[in-house]
Amino acid sequence: MLGPVILAASRSDRMRRFVSAAPGTKQVVARFIAGESVDQVVPVVQDAVAKGLEVTLDVVGEDITTREQAYAARDAYLELIERLKELDLGTKAEMSIKLSMFGQALEGGHELALANVRPVVEAAAAIGTTVTLDAEDHTTLDSMFAIHEELRKDFPRTGCVIQAYLYRTEADARRLAASGSRVRLVKGAYKEPAEVAYQDKAETDKAYVRVLRVLMEGEGYPMIGSHDPRLISIAQELARKAGRKLDEYEFQMLYGIRSEEHLRLAAEGHRMRVYTAYGTDWYGYFMRRLAEKPANLLFFARSILTKG
Repeated sequence: MLGPVILAASRSDRMRRFVSAAPGTKQVVARFIAGESVDQVVPVVQDAVAKGLEVTLDVVGEDITTREQAYAARDAYLELIERLKELDLGTKAEMSIKLSMFGQALEGGHELALANVRPVVEAAAAIGTTVTLDAEDHTTLDSMFAIHEELRKDFPRTGCVIQAYLYRTEADARRLAASGSRVRLVKGAYKEPAEVAYQDKAETDKAYVRVLRVLMEGEGYPMIGSHDPRLISIAQELARKAGRKLDEYEFQMLYGIRSEEHLRLAAEGHRMRVYTAYGTDWYGYFMRRLAEKPANLLFFARSILTKG
């Protein structure tokens, strides 16, 4: 039951200072974070595409407290788009955005986040690519879905993320599985109460399959966010039963996790997109990766002991 403890620690300033100062942290963070700057992440993108993979890029740093930070986040994505324009990769390199980073949690945050994200989505469309709105904790979702709906009026390929462990998600999936939609399904990586989310892994897995069936049988474009071999096999079978071609859905996995599986799926002809995070404010993202899998935490602990 370490996962919930680690997720709670992801919101602790004291733990942030401890983890950041730990001798082995840099080595482990490098496993999950592709770099600190655009200059460092561009070669990672080029290497992935050369191997037949696609990427979605996330500038980390959702824990903001001021409007100035929200504007800086917007500008960081606009800078990224300028660099992607030079690479001319189209949808092989898209972007993922957490609206909290764009000011969603601040006073007047819904309007602020929409105002900040719109120019990013517009700039992405201008270079032939797309943006996906990441899901965060359950209290933010109604705002995220409303912003997603508003953006799709002018940019219909704007994607969004749904989380299998929430009770509401199957109904959300039925609403979202419409023509032209892009929906990424993940298990969920936030500490949620039993009132809104499954607490048992087996129940979450069952919900994942139910929701994935809705997406595969719908008219949208499913994006399967999972590293679980069993769920990947089920996704392939559901796609086959739904009569989907290989370019009518895609798999998505995190940078640094099951890299050989990325290449295997791409070699089989699947669209395989790597969720690639970069930036200096990596703590919250990093802690969620530790919480998702005990092996990641063990790897981190060994690194600290080795370097200590």
